[in-house]
Amino acid sequence: MEQQRLNTTLVYVLAILALLCCCFGGSGFILAGIAFYIAHTKLKEAKIYPENYDLQNVKAMNTAKTIALIILIINILYLIYTIYKISTIGWETIWEDAMRQAEEMQASQQS
Repeated sequence: MEQQRLNTTLVYVLAILALLCCCFGGSGFILAGIAFYIAHTKLKEAKIYPENYDLQNVKAMNTAKTIALIILIINILYLIYTIYKISTIGWETIWEDAMRQAEEMQASQQS
C-alpha cells in the first residue's frame, strides 16, 4: 500500500498570508486559525493511522503546525493591541496620524 502524503503547502501558504495580513490590525488570525486547524486535523488523522503516512511528511506537517500557531499568536496579540489602541486613543486620532504620515511621506518623495 502506497503511503499518503500530507499537503503542507496549503498550511504554509495560509500561514504566510496570515503574517502579511497582520499589518491590517491583526486580521490575519482568520487565515492562521484555518492553517492551524488544517494542520491539527491532518496530524490527528496521521496519529490514528500511522501506517498510511510517511514519517517525514508527518514531521513537516508538525513544523507547519508550529509555524501556523506562532503566526496565530502574533496576529491575536496585534489584534488585541489594535483594539486597545482604538479604545484608548480613538479612531479619529489614529486616522489623522496615518494621514499626516502619508502626507509627510509623499512630500519627502517629491523633494
